[in-house]
Amino acid sequence: MNSTFEVFGLSTGIIRSGDSIAERVVAAAGDVCNGFEEEDILVLAETAVATAEGNVVDLSFVTPSKRAAELAEQYHMDPRTAEVVLRESDSVVGGIPGFLLCMKNGTLLPNAGVDASNAPPGCVTPLPANPDKSASAIKDMIKDLTGKNIGVIIADSRTHAMRLGCSGVAIGAAGITAVIDDRGRCDLFGRKLEVTKRAVADNIASAAELVMGEADECTPAAIVRGIGLSIGDHVGIETIDATDCLFMGAFRNSRTEW
Repeated sequence: MNSTFEVFGLSTGIIRSGDSIAERVVAAAGDVCNGFEEEDILVLAETAVATAEGNVVDLSFVTPSKRAAELAEQYHMDPRTAEVVLRESDSVVGGIPGFLLCMKNGTLLPNAGVDASNAPPGCVTPLPANPDKSASAIKDMIKDLTGKNIGVIIADSRTHAMRLGCSGVAIGAAGITAVIDDRGRCDLFGRKLEVTKRAVADNIASAAELVMGEADECTPAAIVRGIGLSIGDHVGIETIDATDCLFMGAFRNSRTEW
């Protein structure tokens, strides 16, 4: 990968259900950086993708279950939001005031990805139903519109254990290898690396979020240019089983069940 690269924030205006994300970012790219170039990487906020796909829940139509009401009381949440979180999660493993800690698709995340930020009033947005499929479809649409072969990352913001603040994480990807295996390479002193794998897609997502923002910037997309990654047919984000995860393994050993 190249040691220098550029990141361009793309202001798209407010995204609504049924809008074409591809058309919006192509227009924005034309204004900001003379359009897409070969091997650009497009990073998209998951809320914008979910909204365009119609994955928005109006809380006025949600009836909380008994379990949702109990969790909402315990963790000081809107019972309707707790109900949506329950529907989106595989399991709930704990929480803090305002958030449930959930397992979803092999990943540990707050509120199963359900987010009220940048959602219409009275609504919440779950994660895109299939982020990898969304990334692949947008990649193909960009190719049809511009003729350029690019990579696409669907990004979310996540907290990290014992750290304050959020950073970007890739939840879907197409066209790039999300993780690069450095095992077998040597360090500065000739020792072979035994476990190191670089989370390239996550690192790109974090770089993009520096210009995308989390509030009212209306910049749900960014182009990362010149990073030097080869664009191919790869689709997907790699996860590991909870039993192989240092944090989850330690957490599991302290509990009788998930």
